[in-house]
Amino acid sequence: MNVLFVASEMAPFAKTGGLADVMGALPAYLHGAGHDVRVVLPLYDTVDTTKAVFQAVIDNLDIRLGEHRYQAKIFRVGHSPPIYFVHCPALYARGRLYTSDADEHRRFLALQYAAIYICQRLGFAPDVCHAQDWQASLLPMLLKTIFVRDPLFARTRTLLTIHNLNYQGSFPAAAGPDTNLGAVVHLFHQDLLRAGRMNFLLQGILYADGVSTVSPTYANEIQTEEHGAGLDGFLRARTSTVVGILNGVDYNEWSPERDKHIPHHFSAADLSGKERNKQALLASLGLPYSPNVPVLGIVSRLVGQKGFKLLEPVIPDLLRRHGFQLVVLGSGEPALEDLFTRLQRAFPRQVCFYQGFKNDLAHRIEAGADMFVMPSRYEPCGLNQLYSLRYGTVPIVHRTGGLADTVRQWNPRTGRGTGFLFDHHDEAGLRWAIQAALATYRERPQWDRLIQNGMAEDFSWDVQGKLYELVYNRLMARRS
Repeated sequence: MNVLFVASEMAPFAKTGGLADVMGALPAYLHGAGHDVRVVLPLYDTVDTTKAVFQAVIDNLDIRLGEHRYQAKIFRVGHSPPIYFVHCPALYARGRLYTSDADEHRRFLALQYAAIYICQRLGFAPDVCHAQDWQASLLPMLLKTIFVRDPLFARTRTLLTIHNLNYQGSFPAAAGPDTNLGAVVHLFHQDLLRAGRMNFLLQGILYADGVSTVSPTYANEIQTEEHGAGLDGFLRARTSTVVGILNGVDYNEWSPERDKHIPHHFSAADLSGKERNKQALLASLGLPYSPNVPVLGIVSRLVGQKGFKLLEPVIPDLLRRHGFQLVVLGSGEPALEDLFTRLQRAFPRQVCFYQGFKNDLAHRIEAGADMFVMPSRYEPCGLNQLYSLRYGTVPIVHRTGGLADTVRQWNPRTGRGTGFLFDHHDEAGLRWAIQAALATYRERPQWDRLIQNGMAEDFSWDVQGKLYELVYNRLMARRS
């Protein structure tokens, strides 16, 4: 089948979160499975154009958005699958992927129109147009209105994937003329328009042929008032077409047997390299090593969603009582950065906080830590717990979203399970989970079994990609 992806991020070119990882892997899987896949992305000025060959394929693409007119040039990178970059410095030369600028809506309207124009110029008729998040969520509406008579798209079906429902693309209603959809303004949510707003993600939910999100539990959670971010009623109204598919892991990149970023390779059959990675990690961070002292790891954006405020009243006491070590890599909200800075000062031989992001250090933490802490308030999918499982690093997580779908509670009686989950997002829940993990760590036969269970899990794209193929086929079967 022919599949068109439109997204604002794709690893390794442009990344702020999990969307980029999905885009770096799912199109490649589908291409390898024999499908004709095309990807359309913005060419931000932050993209390193020296890392690939950028071939100009369309020299002059005229994009009109209301009274605004932009000239774009299209570059293609690669063939497996081909990626089409929209080069428009007026929109994408901002020094960062996302902004709060007054034309933010136009930056991604232009991307969506460009994707359609590229298909027209190339004669590419997509069976499925797979739109990612609000930045591509008007595509279903555009294909059903402005481009409805173009035979190229007569049989195209649309899938909208929501990676995080809290990012919705909400703009003043004055942005409406820039969509070029004035003739069908009645198709926009009228109550919102009367309130002076328009919501791009909502329009995608209303008009896409299918809606997916990145885990089965999150697909259910976003249909509740607690996690629905104001859109739960619209999602419940089409519940039969809302599915959750877990993100996959690229085990070529994240695998202790071949990881180029770690000093010692290891496997489930030979775990000796894991302890050596622990020693190397602690030495590189200036922390002392002791064979029987567990290391807890955190690699994350430091934002409210990730639940790290729970640590403030819990971790100092646990550090004093149990003597474990904590390694943190991340940046974000000043209050959370300050929390980990204070912990490092108070426990200089137990805590190291590396402020910022460093990819090789992220890999070394996954390989060298004994446990990985993810106390997220909500987590659409999560990837680090999946990496942790493969590296024999036991996840300690809140039972929500993709964390609930991928980590199974350890049961010492049956020897089953892959980690520790706490049900209630409160201090008592987090304290219980960490202490349960620490107690199990001291029981080496149990701990070794727990590690083996996690390393045997398979969240590869070979598994998850097939689920997307099933969704695509169901959408195509509905074509008249």
